[in-house]
Amino acid sequence: MLKRQMKGIPEAEQEKIIKMVSENPELFQKIGVEVEEKMKGGMDQMSAVMQVMQKYGDDLKRIKED
Repeated sequence: MLKRQMKGIPEAEQEKIIKMVSENPELFQKIGVEVEEKMKGGMDQMSAVMQVMQKYGDDLKRIKED
C-alpha cells in the first residue's frame, strides 16, 4: 500500500521510507492518528501534516540518522 502512495519517488528513496516506517511503526501510527484528528477538526491535510511533523521532528531526525 505504501509503495502505491509513493509513485514518482525514486526506488532507493522508497526503500528508505519503507524501512523507517517498518522499524518504527508506533511513531508513524501516532503521526497518522494526530494528522487525522487535526483534519477532523477542520484543518486541511497539508497544514495538519506539517504541524504534526514539526512536533515529531526530533524523533524523525533520530530515526533518519540511524
